[in-house]
Amino acid sequence: MTDPLILVLDEGTTSTRAMLFTASGDLRGTAQRELTQHYPRPGWVEHDAAEIWDKTLACAREMVGRAGGAERIAAIGITNQRETVIAWDRESGEPLARALVWQDRRTADLCAELRAAGHEQAVREATGLLLDPYFSATKMRWLLDNEPAVAEAAQAGRLAFGTVESWLVFKLTGGAAHATDAGNASRTLLLALTGASWNGGLCDLFGVPRAALPEVVDSAGEFGRTALFGAPIPICGLAGDQQAATIGQGCLAVGATKATYGTGAFVLANKGRAVPASQNRLLGTVLYQLGGERCYALEGSVFVAGSLIQWLRDSLQMIVRADESEALARSVEDSAGVVVVPALAGLGAPHWRADARGAISGLSFAATRAHVVRAALDAISHQTRDLAAAFAADGAEWTELRIDGGMSANDWLAQDIADLTMLPVVRPDFVETTALGAAMLAAIGAGLHCSLEHARAAMIGGTRRFEPSMMPDVRQARLAAWNKALAAV
Repeated sequence: MTDPLILVLDEGTTSTRAMLFTASGDLRGTAQRELTQHYPRPGWVEHDAAEIWDKTLACAREMVGRAGGAERIAAIGITNQRETVIAWDRESGEPLARALVWQDRRTADLCAELRAAGHEQAVREATGLLLDPYFSATKMRWLLDNEPAVAEAAQAGRLAFGTVESWLVFKLTGGAAHATDAGNASRTLLLALTGASWNGGLCDLFGVPRAALPEVVDSAGEFGRTALFGAPIPICGLAGDQQAATIGQGCLAVGATKATYGTGAFVLANKGRAVPASQNRLLGTVLYQLGGERCYALEGSVFVAGSLIQWLRDSLQMIVRADESEALARSVEDSAGVVVVPALAGLGAPHWRADARGAISGLSFAATRAHVVRAALDAISHQTRDLAAAFAADGAEWTELRIDGGMSANDWLAQDIADLTMLPVVRPDFVETTALGAAMLAAIGAGLHCSLEHARAAMIGGTRRFEPSMMPDVRQARLAAWNKALAAV
């Protein structure tokens, strides 16, 4: 009998993918479509939810064909860009406005008002999060206040709110299921870390109707079935992209830490059953929930990483392809004094400055595009090092850092992160750990593996290790220049 396959829908910020995995973790196929980025005003970032669905469906159909038909697929796993909010009509199944992307900063004033009113401490204690436009609740409030179709649907009891995985579950099941896993729910500001479902007080604070929200479920199980591909396929795994990557890296022991370098950069450290509470502006989040039991993580979120290289390519036209950045970084001895602070969407952890904007400083006639590109990569390492210091101050000091995501394929960057953090950096041979983590959860939900530990042993392969080697004086000079530039933005 042919081995069953797992179809993963990987919903990123810049693209959507469908990927086929075996129960032993082998990748059998990938289909990908780019997503249109809408920037109607400075600080505003939007997606078309209908485009997300259409392109996801096209990718999924391609992979179902590659599998040899829906009957060959045992389960679907979904992993998604987190915090992005979609509003749709429960009856028509159509979006009511553009999706507000996690990078969107339009609710900064509302967050400031809530902070000024003294709400942040209580919100932090309950949710592990800060009052920041990054999270979903204020995006929901903005849509209710500024999109008449959303307000009308809420009044009529037809409004559905959700993050991207909720939207896809709804569409895949023809509206039969409206669900979100506990990990994604913990990113909304509406779920207490220790609460089984939505918190009424938080919903009232942000003015979000609880009836519009999805059911909070485990990360693995059966959440509905789709009949869109012929034979019915169960949806068995749900996880936000950073939670999925942590699982896909095998960070199942308390203290195990990973960093994913994609559009942004996100570090998660496994905290086990201990509910995380940071004194250094890191975030507490649900890593996963199985059988109603939660595993938690401490998280540091950097808003701009790979999107900085994309900006150099698309807006400044300094490179033609993103993978040129490694060769350019190697072509010069240093950054010639150039420092890039990549606050193109504000600064995330541990600074949390929504008002900050990007800067390129230290320019001279000696600087070339190679120096600017190298300084951009330097900035990724510096942001990682800032997070390492914050984690250590919170009693979660790293002993090594497991890295993944598209940027981690850059050997120069992997070595630079090791040098600046003074820690071993470990990169899996298969860097698409976000999709792998979703496949692991779906395999558990479908009964192909009995536990995460069993799935890890069967599905995760080899690694490569980068050891720190930078001279102390070079490192100190780098840190001094970075801190000076950071203080100026």
